[in-house]
Amino acid sequence: MKIKWLGHSCFLISSDTGVRIVTDPFNEKVGYELPVVEADIVTTSHGHYDHNNVSIVKGDYKHINMPGSVIEKGMEITGVLTFHDEAEGSKRGENVVFKFKVDGLNVCHCGDLGHILNEEQLDGLGKVDVLLIPVGGTYTIDALAACEVVKQLKPAVTIPMHFKTEVLGFPIDGVNNFLAKIGGGERVGSQEIKIDSENIGKLSKVIVLDYK
Repeated sequence: MKIKWLGHSCFLISSDTGVRIVTDPFNEKVGYELPVVEADIVTTSHGHYDHNNVSIVKGDYKHINMPGSVIEKGMEITGVLTFHDEAEGSKRGENVVFKFKVDGLNVCHCGDLGHILNEEQLDGLGKVDVLLIPVGGTYTIDALAACEVVKQLKPAVTIPMHFKTEVLGFPIDGVNNFLAKIGGGERVGSQEIKIDSENIGKLSKVIVLDYK
């Protein structure tokens, strides 16, 4: 598969069979250039403007925004209900963590996860090979909590998201704090990376993508 970071928490995940998944598309207020992207499946973790702008996505796609398990376009998709904060949603509401089975690998997108996972949520997600996780804090888990979630899920590869960049004006942390706490990572100098069952064990455990 190919995983392309479109900025913030938005990724284009393309399977070897040609199925395209877009996660958490954002609107123009975020600061990143709005992507021109076509998809077969779009997932949104919650209803905030920086995660649910499905109108920018082209194509006859299926929009999934609820917990549960479905098979769409041959993709096994599992949504697990979590919260946008550490107070069971009382501050910022609910959040759905999605796991996709793509080309035999399990890709987990955490959305705006705001807390460490409990046993029920961990059981619901099961095995995770590639983890897309927020690390910026303020509105989501911070660098330290993100490290704890990585320890919980034990992915082969972790890709940080939802952190401050030069075009993002949100009052959140950059990626460096997470990299320091997790023990480093590789900046691949690209917006996209190819991951498959052959190379996943040879890749860096933490990979930072460029958004453009």
